[in-house]
Amino acid sequence: MPEPGKKPVSAFSKKPRSVEVAAGSPAVFEVETERAGVKVHWQRGGSDIGASSKYGLATEGTRHTLTVREVGPADQGSYAVIAGSSKVKFDLKVTEAGFPEVQAPGGRASPAPLHPSREQEHGAPASGVVKPLDGYQGSGLKGLPGIDQNNSSLYRRGNQRLGGVLCFSTLPTRTLRLKSPCVFTPSLCFSQPSTVLGQETGPVAGEGQHVYLFELHITDAQPAFTGGYRCEVSTKDKFDCSNFNLTVHEAVGTGDLDLLSSFRRTSLAGGGRRISDSHEDAGILDFSSLLKKSSSFRTPRDSKREAPAEEDVWEILRQAPPSEYERIAFQYGVTDLRGMLKRLKGMRRDEKKSTAFQKKLEPAYQVSKGHKIRLTVELADPDAEVKWLKNGQEIQMSGSKYIFESTGAKRTLTISQCSLADDAAYQCVVGGEKCSTELFVKEPPVLITRPLEDQLVMVGQRVEFECEVSEEGAQVKWLKDGVELTREETFKYRFKKDGRRHRLIINEATLEDTGHYALRTSGGQALAELIVQEKKLEVYQSIADLTVGAKDQAVFKCEVSDENVRGVWLKNGKELVPDSRIKVSHIGRVHKLTIDDVTPADEADYSFVPEGFACNLSAKLHFMEVKIDFVPRQEPPKIHLDCPGRIPDTIVVVAGNKLRLDVPISGDPAPTVIWQKAITQGNKSPARPAPDAPEDAGDSDEWVFDKKLLCETEGRVRVETTKDRSIFTVEGAEKEDEGIYTVTVKNPVGEDRVNLTVKVIDVPDAPAAPKVSNVGEDSCTVQWEPPAYDGGQPVLGYILERKKKKSYRWMRLNFDLIQELSHEARRMIEGVVYEMRVYAVNAIGMSRPSPASQPFMPIGPPSEPTHLAVEDVSDTTVSLKWRPPERVGAGGLDGYSVEYCPEGGSEWVAALRGLTEHTSILVKDLPTGARLLFRVRAHNMAGPGAPVTTTEPVTVQEILQRPRFQLPRHLRQTIQKKVREPVNLLIPFQGKPRPQVTWTKEGQPLAGEEVSVRNSPTDTILFIRAARRAHSGTYQVTVRIENMEDKATLVLQVVDKPSPPQDLRVTEAWGLNVALEWKPPQDDGNTELWGYTVQKADKKTMEWFTVLEHYRRTHCVVPELIIGNGYYFRVFSQNMVGSSDTAATTKEPVFIPRPGITYEPPNYKALDFSEAPSFTQPLVNRSVIAGYTTMLCCAVRGSPKPKISWFKNGLDLGEDARFRMFSKQGVLTLEIRKPCPFDGGIYVCRATNLQGEAQCECRLEVRVPQ
Repeated sequence: MPEPGKKPVSAFSKKPRSVEVAAGSPAVFEVETERAGVKVHWQRGGSDIGASSKYGLATEGTRHTLTVREVGPADQGSYAVIAGSSKVKFDLKVTEAGFPEVQAPGGRASPAPLHPSREQEHGAPASGVVKPLDGYQGSGLKGLPGIDQNNSSLYRRGNQRLGGVLCFSTLPTRTLRLKSPCVFTPSLCFSQPSTVLGQETGPVAGEGQHVYLFELHITDAQPAFTGGYRCEVSTKDKFDCSNFNLTVHEAVGTGDLDLLSSFRRTSLAGGGRRISDSHEDAGILDFSSLLKKSSSFRTPRDSKREAPAEEDVWEILRQAPPSEYERIAFQYGVTDLRGMLKRLKGMRRDEKKSTAFQKKLEPAYQVSKGHKIRLTVELADPDAEVKWLKNGQEIQMSGSKYIFESTGAKRTLTISQCSLADDAAYQCVVGGEKCSTELFVKEPPVLITRPLEDQLVMVGQRVEFECEVSEEGAQVKWLKDGVELTREETFKYRFKKDGRRHRLIINEATLEDTGHYALRTSGGQALAELIVQEKKLEVYQSIADLTVGAKDQAVFKCEVSDENVRGVWLKNGKELVPDSRIKVSHIGRVHKLTIDDVTPADEADYSFVPEGFACNLSAKLHFMEVKIDFVPRQEPPKIHLDCPGRIPDTIVVVAGNKLRLDVPISGDPAPTVIWQKAITQGNKSPARPAPDAPEDAGDSDEWVFDKKLLCETEGRVRVETTKDRSIFTVEGAEKEDEGIYTVTVKNPVGEDRVNLTVKVIDVPDAPAAPKVSNVGEDSCTVQWEPPAYDGGQPVLGYILERKKKKSYRWMRLNFDLIQELSHEARRMIEGVVYEMRVYAVNAIGMSRPSPASQPFMPIGPPSEPTHLAVEDVSDTTVSLKWRPPERVGAGGLDGYSVEYCPEGGSEWVAALRGLTEHTSILVKDLPTGARLLFRVRAHNMAGPGAPVTTTEPVTVQEILQRPRFQLPRHLRQTIQKKVREPVNLLIPFQGKPRPQVTWTKEGQPLAGEEVSVRNSPTDTILFIRAARRAHSGTYQVTVRIENMEDKATLVLQVVDKPSPPQDLRVTEAWGLNVALEWKPPQDDGNTELWGYTVQKADKKTMEWFTVLEHYRRTHCVVPELIIGNGYYFRVFSQNMVGSSDTAATTKEPVFIPRPGITYEPPNYKALDFSEAPSFTQPLVNRSVIAGYTTMLCCAVRGSPKPKISWFKNGLDLGEDARFRMFSKQGVLTLEIRKPCPFDGGIYVCRATNLQGEAQCECRLEVRVPQ
């Protein structure tokens, strides 16, 4: 555990950051320390920096500042700041002092304007380059960076329209020997960095001085920018400023807009700085920017007319061929052809219909880790081969991981037991076509298996929160009071992972660390409370005064609350040094000082001072000197105690301590000492006086029945007697040792007796288990009874502890003792089960803990319901509805109670027995005409929540409301339904009391069982289960209340497929064409015909192919027929329902005749391919080893195929079985099996045909291995 007084790891609360500044400008670094008065050192390159003309050092409270003036390249490098044991490094980077060009508003670049006229040329509105406010004058001193009063570019007050672009310019002057001045813009200017830009554009040379131009750009002016502005310039110790006002008003029109600025394309460079060309019309015109921003240029009255413009242009460009792009761009004024082509390329083209897939994979799939996923496609060709790829690699059949299924045209890939390795891109390849998808594997939520536990620590102690989750290596977040904790350089918080265990460690706890800590995972969170208390030392047992005799042992003992506290023993204010006679011990919470063989010099004031705490414990040691006077022999025995009245003294001892009764005695001869303990019964009180004591020694209400003789010389209770004293010792006093002890000394001369009362005090007994009541959202009341035995000392107070039910860590709730027998515990977490226990404390110490209370859960009542409203009112009923409360809490929601009260009354009457789970209710049996207030409460196990009450009294009386239809828009048009479709027409209406509803068709009441009507208090429904053509017509519905009524008319049109066309015939056939003609169908299906479908079929195959679709006319020509084939033709009629079930078909086939053509075969000249044999690859001389099969090869060509003969030394080899001859495609091979030296010689291959003869030869040498 860290030492209590150890400082935090870092002394800085705010650290300096590395900066980049231009040469000649100052650089400022700031740090803030944890507390004031800390000495800070600044260093560069390991050397300390002191205040000088180059460096400025400033300190204000906890803020420390380093200023590097007139930064140059030599100042670039690494710096450091040191406070205590903390050191932080930072860098300074120096850039060349350039003069960047100003980015003009509206997305184009331009040089900085020097005059208002040039501003207008750039499309920015003239901002009036104004002079300073009345009463202000520049400094006018030579060398002062004042505003140039003679320059026309001073600020003036001006107006600007809303959304416009502003540019203000100022020209501060300086002499050549001064550095570039700094400009400070007001905080308002930089509140929106995207719209307000301020920068220096560069120097303008003048005679003997430099004039620097600074501009403040405001793009997209807003009303909030109206107000006063100020420009401040300073260099070294010089300063000047100028003020101006800005007024922004609403835009009037678009006449003054610079449209070219919207077309201007800009480029970015240098970290976002815009760079332009040197001339004012620089840049490429960008039409795409106009399309994106056109909506901001339009006024409200022109928005409807101009809205479709962008869509029409791009639609024309998409449909046009590339060769027409230039003409369309010129026609519509597009000047940025490159930008136009780039946008067209990026637009999505219409996806071509797939020829291999009928149904492709979805764009993406998601599956939980450990589950399986099925990827399915449908193919156009059921017999096609399919390949599945994962990240471009083909998936092979391996075990049960991947399963390939083929069912008809469906192909399925099943991935079992998905893991994170299966998160990839998958493809299904059919021939040259593929479809792709992505599979995302979702990890299961990480659950909390062991929650956090509450902790109570002292300041400076180490805190460690530990939590266990369900997954190893899971990503978790630690939060404190809802704010995520991160690693800091101070190492305030440390995070550790050990498998599934996660730890949060706070090295040294401070009071600011008190709060609720949470560990959050993807599947939940664990919450615990940390309470950090100031260190307080409690003294459980103080040291007491001692009176001892010579050569005796004196023991001072005390007990404190902290086991780790060390201390110092003092004698008369000086530290006591232990030696062989004086011993100091520290065991747990007990500190002891033991002095052996006490001498008169040991009589003094002794104190114990705990380290780190402003308190001390003091006691006095009295030395008792026993003086024995000379007495003659035959002296009667006498007990020498300081009780002249012979009244028994009471000796108090703490349980567990050593009890030693040292009684000086005298007598001659030496008396006999008898120790006895009275066995009493009755109230605990001093025992009766000795028999020879005076009568006024005192009365006692305790009766003595017997006495126990104490004579053991060894053991826990023992008696030791010497010549001049008797010592009674009890090791580790117990409660049973309490009572009246009688010391009797006898000798032949006489007898003496003294009664000593010993009282053993101890810690109290453990109280009974506390009781918990009044449980709230985060608090409860704990009550308990006093302990049965107080330990012989009054109970000073109680200590209360609590813990979570599943935890083993108890947390103390109070450090100051509770005097009462009840306490209100707070700061508990709603929904968590807790237990309580209590300790009793007296002057001796703290008792054992009481048994734990019954487990309880802090639960608060829900909040009030919301949106309480009166839905309907009648003469005796009121209908209410509401919404659930915003906060329900851990106790859930048991239901709602509804009550009402007469206006002006205070007694609320329950509207229903018990609770209702619904969020609406009909309150019945209310008195007609009464004015009532209603309220609703939400209930849970914690009790009722706050009520919500109607804002105004409700009069229980039905209101007459005129009947009226609320006809939906889609029912105001002709309602079209297909045959056999259901018809369900719902018409809402209003009216009170409930109106009477009547339906008619064509003026006649509805008849038949197929049409049914259903009515409710708020709507009526016309329902037809299966519509027929006969149900078409005009329906009228009427609602009536007494003599008031309202009507609505509905037109129902039931449509069906049309009949086929009539009288299809072939009117003419010529060449490859056939002309057809037909008549419209007899039945159009009760709706408009959409056209006809014409199909043809070859007489041989009778496969029908569509020639024309949605054809409107009743005659057509079928072209491009095949010569010599016969064709049938048929025509379908179509409407909105579909094509007719049958078609009109030609009865006889139409033949396309073949024209007469005579085929004459061509004459070809016969070619002679005869060729004499010739060797294209001759034989080659070889040298081989005997015993290894050898081959001789050559190649020959010739036509007809030549005859081949092999010879060795002139002998034909055709009959020798040791030689094999091969001939394949003109390649000749002679195989010699296991040659011997005899096979060596000259081999000849001869080829012969009718055209001639050819031969080749080689020499073969057969060597015998040595």
